[in-house]
Amino acid sequence: MINPHGGNLINRVLKDGKKEKLINEKNELLEIKVNQRRVKEIENIATGVYSPLEGFLVQNDLDNVMDSMRLSNDQAWTIPIILDITNEEAKKVSIGDTVRLNSGDQFIATMDVEDKYSFNKKELAEKVYGTTDMHHPGVTEAFKLKDILLGGTINLVDSPKSLYPRYHLSPAGTRKSFDDRGWKTIVGFQTRNVPHVGHEYVQKTALTFVDGLFINPVIGRKKPGDFKDEVILQTYRVLIDNYYLKERAMLAILQTEMRYAGPREAIFHAIIRKNYGCTHFILGRDHAGVGNFYPPYAAQEIFEKFPDLGISPLFFPSFFYCRTCGSSANDKTCPHAPAQNLECPDPEVRVEFSGTKLRDILLKGEKPPPEMIRPEVAEVILKWENPFV
Repeated sequence: MINPHGGNLINRVLKDGKKEKLINEKNELLEIKVNQRRVKEIENIATGVYSPLEGFLVQNDLDNVMDSMRLSNDQAWTIPIILDITNEEAKKVSIGDTVRLNSGDQFIATMDVEDKYSFNKKELAEKVYGTTDMHHPGVTEAFKLKDILLGGTINLVDSPKSLYPRYHLSPAGTRKSFDDRGWKTIVGFQTRNVPHVGHEYVQKTALTFVDGLFINPVIGRKKPGDFKDEVILQTYRVLIDNYYLKERAMLAILQTEMRYAGPREAIFHAIIRKNYGCTHFILGRDHAGVGNFYPPYAAQEIFEKFPDLGISPLFFPSFFYCRTCGSSANDKTCPHAPAQNLECPDPEVRVEFSGTKLRDILLKGEKPPPEMIRPEVAEVILKWENPFV
C-alpha cells in the first residue's frame, strides 16, 4: 500500500478515556466558535485526510504554502488550512493555551495554540487563486475571513454525524477496503458533478491499467449552479450499479469545500487521494477551475513542479462524443474534426460534454441525449425539481 503523504497517516481522534476527561473539564477551556466548514477541516485533519497536517497552519507554514507551495519542512502542500477568529476573540487567547472548538453547543475538538497572527487577505487571495477578482468564489471567501489566524495541533473530541454514513470513510477505512479487495493499484477520481459519458470514458480508460477505481466526490459547499450533493451521489450510485464491475469500483465521499483554486487545488486533491490509498489520480481539462481564471491545462502542467509528490497523475485531454466513431473520443483519437479546433464544425458529428449545455437542457426539463449522459443518470436528475445548488 502506498505511504500517506509525509510517511504517516495522522490520527488526532481522542480515545474514550481522554475524551471523557476533556468533556468533564471543558468549562475550564476558553471556547472558540467554529462553523460547519471548519468542523469538516478539523475532522479531515484528525482522521488523516490532510496528512501530514496535525492542526491549523502556523504563520511560517502559511507563508511557505503561499510562496513556495510547500510546508516549512519542504513537504508539498498548496492550500492554506487555517482557523480564523475575530480580534475580540484573539484578545482572549495566548500562545500556549489549549482552547475548546465548539460548533453550536457541540464540543468538537481542542486546539493547542502554537501561533496567533494577522495576515493579508489580498496577498492570500492573489497567491492562492492567482487573482483578486471578486468574481472568483475563492477570492470572495478569502476576503470574508476574520482578521486573526490561530495555528496549532488539534484533538478531535466529537464531530457531527455524516449525512451520508454509507459513503463516509476515513483514509484508514478506505485503505482497509482496498486491501480487502486485493487492490494494489488504485486510481482516484475527483468530482463535483453528476457523471456524464465523458467521465465514464475517462474512468474506465484509467481503470484498464489499475486494479480499482475510487470515485470520490466532494460533499460540501460549492458555487451556485453546481449539482447538489444528494444528486451527485444518487447519479453515481445508479451509474456504478448499471455500468461498472462491482469488484472494480468504489464510491466514497470527501467532506470538504470546493475552493476553485485550479492548479493548486489539483495538487491538493492528489495529496488527499494519496492519503486515501490511491496510487494514481485522474486529471482532465480545467481541473478545479472556474470561469476563465486558469489556462485549460494549468492543473496538469503544475505537476512538473512536484516530482516528489508520490502519486502518479494520469492526464486526459478534452474529450467529446463522436457520432461517426460511435464512442467518446478526443482530438488525439478522432479524425472527424480538426485537432486544432475545439468547437466541432459539424455539431451533428461531435457532442461536446459541456456542463453549461447539460444544465440548460435539464433546466428546461428535457432529457439529455444518451451520447451525453446515461438514460438512468438523466432519470435520477429529472426527478429533482431543482438539482442545483
